[in-house]
Amino acid sequence: MAIKTEYITFSGAAGRIDCAIDWPESEPRGWALALHPHPLHGGARDNKVVTTLARACLMQGLVVVRPDFRGVGKSEGAFDQARGETEDMQALVDQFRERYPALVAGKQVLAGFSFGTAVAAQLYSALAERDGAAPFDAVMLAGPAVSRFLFRDVSLPDDTWLIHGEQDEVVPLAEAFDWARPLGLPVVVLPGAGHFFHGKLLVLRQLATRHLGWLWQS
Repeated sequence: MAIKTEYITFSGAAGRIDCAIDWPESEPRGWALALHPHPLHGGARDNKVVTTLARACLMQGLVVVRPDFRGVGKSEGAFDQARGETEDMQALVDQFRERYPALVAGKQVLAGFSFGTAVAAQLYSALAERDGAAPFDAVMLAGPAVSRFLFRDVSLPDDTWLIHGEQDEVVPLAEAFDWARPLGLPVVVLPGAGHFFHGKLLVLRQLATRHLGWLWQS
């Protein structure tokens, strides 16, 4: 699969948000925002779980934006426990919508891994509350660590896709269930997988691709 990656910037509350934007080989059918793990523990847009989720989106014809959170790479600012990062992503979404209206007219997907799931969940909730409508057609969260960085109430669609490793050594499986249970969200458990899905990335991509397939069946 031929993928073209370009680099673009958006403006957040702390300054520049540096992003990679991946273009599928086929005619784009929408776009996806893929968010990376904890910036203070090596998290960045090139994380293998993030790029695996991005590849699943690309295989469905989606353009994928992979930003570096504040303080990572060329993005300005400092780590802010998901508050500032969520504010930045809201600014990114607004600017992306203005810059790429044709892509926004297609399907829109929000994905995150680990710390990125906390930003994704709170971003979705903030946009839905502000706009009075669902801001994305699908939400995919891998290794959810949402409960560790909550600063607001979260409301997610019933078909939010949560996947967690059975042997996650960073975010215990029980923690993911404790967060998902009050929201009524099902959790897909990948047997034998740890937090970073080592040795399971191909399966992760296949499952994510299968989940995204429903977008064009309705």
